[in-house]
Amino acid sequence: MANFLSKVLSFGADKDLKAYEKIARQITSLEPEMQAMTDDELRAQTDAFKKRLAHGESLDDLLPEAFATVREVSVRTTGLRHFDVQLIGGIALHKGTIAEMKTGEGKTLVSTLAGYLNALSGNGVHIVTVNDYLAKRDSEWMGKIYKFLGMKVGLLQNGMRLSLKKPAYEADITYGTNSEFGFDYLRDNMVTQPGMRVQRGHHFAIVDEVDSILIDEARTPLIISGAGTKSAGTYRDFAQAVRGLIADVDFEMDEAKHTIATTESGLAKVEKKLGLDIYGDDAGQLVNHLQQALKAEYMFHRDQQYVVMDGEVKIVDEFTGRIMEGRRYSEGLHQAIEAKENVAVREENQTLATITLQNYFLMYDKLSGMTGTAMTEDAEFREVYHVPVQVIPPNRPVIRVDHDDLVYRTVDAKFKAVVDDVEERHANGQPVLVGTVSIDNSERLSRLLDKRGIKHSVLNAKFHEREAQIVAQAGREAAVTIATNMAGRGTDILLGGNAEVLAEDLLREQGIDPEEATAEQLAGAKARAEKVCETERQHVLTAGGLCVIGTERHESRRIDNQLRGRSGRQGDPGETQFYLSLEDDLMRRFGGDRMDRISAMMQRYEMPDDQPIQAKIVTRAVEGAQHKVEEVNFAMRKNVLDYDDVMNKQRQVIYGERNKILDGKDLMALIEDVTDATAERVIGEYCFGPHEEWDLDGLVKWLKELTGVQSKKVPELSEEKKSEELAKTVADFIKTAFNEKSDRLGEEVMQELSAQVMLRVIDTRWMTYLQEMDYLKTGIGLRGFGQRDPLVEYKTEAYAAFTLLVNTMYEDFLRTILHIELVNRPRTSVSADEEPESLRGAQYSGGEEVDGDRGQKPAMVKNRSAAIGKSPQGSGVGSSSVATYRKADDPNPYVNVGRNDPCPCGSGKKFKNCHGKNR
Repeated sequence: MANFLSKVLSFGADKDLKAYEKIARQITSLEPEMQAMTDDELRAQTDAFKKRLAHGESLDDLLPEAFATVREVSVRTTGLRHFDVQLIGGIALHKGTIAEMKTGEGKTLVSTLAGYLNALSGNGVHIVTVNDYLAKRDSEWMGKIYKFLGMKVGLLQNGMRLSLKKPAYEADITYGTNSEFGFDYLRDNMVTQPGMRVQRGHHFAIVDEVDSILIDEARTPLIISGAGTKSAGTYRDFAQAVRGLIADVDFEMDEAKHTIATTESGLAKVEKKLGLDIYGDDAGQLVNHLQQALKAEYMFHRDQQYVVMDGEVKIVDEFTGRIMEGRRYSEGLHQAIEAKENVAVREENQTLATITLQNYFLMYDKLSGMTGTAMTEDAEFREVYHVPVQVIPPNRPVIRVDHDDLVYRTVDAKFKAVVDDVEERHANGQPVLVGTVSIDNSERLSRLLDKRGIKHSVLNAKFHEREAQIVAQAGREAAVTIATNMAGRGTDILLGGNAEVLAEDLLREQGIDPEEATAEQLAGAKARAEKVCETERQHVLTAGGLCVIGTERHESRRIDNQLRGRSGRQGDPGETQFYLSLEDDLMRRFGGDRMDRISAMMQRYEMPDDQPIQAKIVTRAVEGAQHKVEEVNFAMRKNVLDYDDVMNKQRQVIYGERNKILDGKDLMALIEDVTDATAERVIGEYCFGPHEEWDLDGLVKWLKELTGVQSKKVPELSEEKKSEELAKTVADFIKTAFNEKSDRLGEEVMQELSAQVMLRVIDTRWMTYLQEMDYLKTGIGLRGFGQRDPLVEYKTEAYAAFTLLVNTMYEDFLRTILHIELVNRPRTSVSADEEPESLRGAQYSGGEEVDGDRGQKPAMVKNRSAAIGKSPQGSGVGSSSVATYRKADDPNPYVNVGRNDPCPCGSGKKFKNCHGKNR
């Protein structure tokens, strides 16, 4: 349905493109006028545009002149002139769409057009990249254009000091990665002083490689976490217990859906080894341990999904083949893998703040993006982000030849054919880029090439340090490069090689450090390099351009298209060829009946292993398998969003309240409402039902404990009064205690103190609430066995828990503010770089999954230099209980019992009249 809707909506895309082309012609007509301007006259354009905006003109009115200005400034500062198709791409970005532009079409330059225009409003533009290297490169390279026009350019980098972040956000244009923007948003909602916030709203974002960030990373929520409590021993016990189970006897596994579960016999074996009743754990923690141990043992394999380096388990990105430094699988899977590999098991972390990338980017007033491969995900972009995809025509026609897939019966036959092809092309001087889907396969292919004596470079997670250099030179004559998936996005492969990179290599060969070379040495090396590259370019063109060979289809068509897109840039010749086998993971897991028929046909005709099939039926079968995977992955991402949507409104309420307090909200004026609400709630707790069941003694005890007034006589609370009268009496008593304290400290001090206490209470209760939601999500999937929708159940329980959170938050505030005493201490100045107390030592994770069964995606953990040492329980903000989902090993059976619930001891009495009497 989503794909059909996408096609229907896409019918208007051609109409939009024609309108954009008309505007582009208008921009080009202004070029002579701009060329005639002096530098100072061009600089003055910015102030002129801002004045016109202030007088009522719109950004659309300014667009032609603004774009023409940027085009001319680009020529003068970078030597690059925007092509007409780049103008069209810039218009698409300004209109809030995703511009699909082929590799090598200059997407980086396109962003300057929409970036400059939208920055004129003064609200700031965020340009989002996939890594720090590209953010820094683009801010320096494109920053020349912005700075010429009088605009400030900011840069965010991992580990940057707080004192540098605020100016970066105050700039007109801010470059950074999606994780830096997201973490700064979460961090801003944990600070206790208004001046410590760094962001200034979410006006307009341009997301580079938008498919990578908004699709591939969308299963990866951003998480700030602190130290947790789970024992490493539990993971080791389960790792031992599941070892040696027999597939299809002790457990059943569905690789396509990424699920695994024990059979009854398997469960019995595990429980016998552990001496535990796994499903007797109400909280579902033991079930989760079992699930993660099974996945670690039977679904996650060393040198495929992860590598073990320096005694650590490190994730390999399935989309790029890079090691994802600092990222960890969620829900205990990473610890389960560590236990399996017998390396140190790191403790789990407690969530302090979290948001999905979907909900973060949906906060922007306007969102746009650029990529070479987006159309296959058009339906998801429309449904989730409400942003359509606009295909921008290439500046020059694509003349690359994409051959039909070659399918072999076995993997061995496939790799032999690949090596034969590489050897032939290498001998002819044609550069070859070979894409693999795993480190295992890249190393296997490397060994086969070594046996043939073919010199080559390997780019995978184990050699990622040389990534940019390897990719930049992959277009040289006779070069052979093996890349796991397709890393190096953002670096063009130039036919004949990259002269700048080659010049640095030539200097090093002479024993000269490129950083310390003189201008004369640099110029000489560059001249020699350009000559070499131009000669090799002509040879490569004669040989047919860059040949891209895929050794397996990826689960996503987008990744295949990205690999293909490395060849044939800017009208260059090139070829692509995919080699497949019926034993490939994708074919085996998702091929279905059609692949079975192809295999049977090959056997029937007794085709030798080294004879391939090349036919449309095979290509259609592969694309059908990929479509199935894409549907599964979309469902996973949607599921993550569905669960986060439940908390998103709650997060907005909590963060909204925090920001109001930081901005000077008068809490003193709220005291009456807070005390009235607290009094009504507590009367409902202690004076529920018939008068003879009222617990007035307990109410008095609670009131004294809340206010800290033990010696002062509490007003008479009689059973003859109505509950409304009792609520008023209780509220008046609390207000009196508050006013007395305010008179003693002074209203100004009390206001400041109230703000700090309320912030601490909000943060502590919110952290505890997030932990409760983590526990709830861990076991919520089990509700499906009872024919109940886990998501509906989660929404219901989350609503109830949040209601209780708000109630106890106000009670905690009153208790803390009435008990707290001020101690005169000399004020110490706070460094602009000092982390707020709540963030010291926090770990910044770019993502943990909602539920391991909904698809695992690793978490990026960035350990900041400062450390958070406090647990929520130790923050000293009161002791009132909130709803908690008790863990199975909690020895207290009364921890979650309501006062009017039956007592768990079995006496038949209400809890308040039995074991809850003294609580």
